[in-house]
Amino acid sequence: MATRHETLKTRQRQEREGYPEDLSLRVHRALSWLDRAEQESDPDSCFIFLWIAFNAAYATEIDDRQGLSEQATFNAFLEKLHSLDNSQRLKGLVWKVYSGAISALLDNPYVVRAFWEYQKGNMSLPEWERRFAGGKHAARKSISSHNTPKVLSIALDRIYVLRNQLIHGGATWGGQVNRKQIADCVKIMNDLVPVVIEIMMDNPQAMWGQASFPVVKVE
Repeated sequence: MATRHETLKTRQRQEREGYPEDLSLRVHRALSWLDRAEQESDPDSCFIFLWIAFNAAYATEIDDRQGLSEQATFNAFLEKLHSLDNSQRLKGLVWKVYSGAISALLDNPYVVRAFWEYQKGNMSLPEWERRFAGGKHAARKSISSHNTPKVLSIALDRIYVLRNQLIHGGATWGGQVNRKQIADCVKIMNDLVPVVIEIMMDNPQAMWGQASFPVVKVE
């Protein structure tokens, strides 16, 4: 049975001549990292490769000081994906996994930025508790209104905290203390990344913006 990468790569080879250059580069890079993720049995490595694949598709600089939920450009990207998703794949994905992985992320303090600020002494316990409760309330409100892009934004903001832990050396490879959130994030990203790539391939006429780090031809 073909992997999701193989299926999408076959289609990309058939259609790529009709893609704008920047979209072609985004899709090509994202598929290469999806391929690597699908070959990986180690959860930590798989998560990192899936994040790179997602970022290759998104292809916009992310500011660690802000994260994702506060970034207008990131939210606009999710809104665009949702509006172009005629088959409602994102909607189906979000509400299919909500009772499991996304729900677990919303209730997990270890993937909330404010929790680590509290642990470092930069925030009081009442302030941390207020922010955590407020974040969960906002998430439940978005869920109750079936706001798919907003729920995705909140979930990805949580995933981004875990991404920072790993990329910046704030976690131990294979460590037991973060197994649950790693498993939940891999589950979400493993489904989300192929859908994001597919929606972009479905809509080559959309304005996806300039790809980061364009290919430089050396003479």
